Amino acid sequence: MSLKSFFNLPAALTDELDWPQLSGATGFLNSTNGIKENSLYLHLWKRNRCNHRDYQNLSKNGASSQNLERFIKSLSRNPLLDQPAIVIYAMIGNDVCNGKTDPVPEMTTPERFYSKVMETLKYLNSHLPNGSHVILYGLPDGTFLWDNLHDRYHPLGQLNGDVTYRRFYTFLSCLRVSPCHGWMSSNGTLRALTSKRAEQLSNVLKKIAATERFPNFDLFYLDFDFQEITKKWQQRGGQPWQLIEPVDGFHPNEVALQLLADRLWDKVQLQWPEVLGKENPFNPQIEQVFGDQGGH
Repeated sequence: MSLKSFFNLPAALTDELDWPQLSGATGFLNSTNGIKENSLYLHLWKRNRCNHRDYQNLSKNGASSQNLERFIKSLSRNPLLDQPAIVIYAMIGNDVCNGKTDPVPEMTTPERFYSKVMETLKYLNSHLPNGSHVILYGLPDGTFLWDNLHDRYHPLGQLNGDVTYRRFYTFLSCLRVSPCHGWMSSNGTLRALTSKRAEQLSNVLKKIAATERFPNFDLFYLDFDFQEITKKWQQRGGQPWQLIEPVDGFHPNEVALQLLADRLWDKVQLQWPEVLGKENPFNPQIEQVFGDQGGH
């Protein structure tokens, strides 16, 4: 049996590499102590304990600007009867990340990116109630991964000291299942090219937010500043590598997701408080009647 068939690739292994499949958008229980962690969902719930039944996490593993229309249509909103919505458009690195041997040609170009983002925004404009808000979230600089992990041992190599993330990344690329060959690579030029394209796409989002106008919502742009949350984590005595999921060496872990959610929430409160509206004055009475249901 081949290694590829043993792992039932790409479906099984690529799914496992996304473990634990948690998001800074949704609330969840800490896997070790059962404590609710911060997320955008829980921040919103604390502000208005009536809105948790109207929260929609339209997430799709691997979604990019080029295939977003496949599931954005699941957005359930009546533009005439519903209250204004807050939409966070965050493709993160999926427009630059792929597992191809030469990943650059498969990356979304700035021109294509602009076209697909505008297509999505026009769809939202036709389905969101007037007075809604859309936040465009920029792309990260994934050089953080190699810089902080390449010479550390992957969990598979910690016992015998024989599998570093450098070797793990090479293994994934060899199997053509790397979630992001552009950044998970020993090739410094390739990593730089990937970061350059990510910066170009972020600039597209920034320009759209600054220049485009839609009748039913206003637009905002927010950088994906992983360095900022890294500094906060270091101020608490942590190390940068502790913010990355150790199994796949790629996705932010639970700690990083909390920090990202807190940063986004703080930025919105400080820069665009009108997006969140007023806090529900009946929250104490709601909690008294229904108790702490954890947002469910």
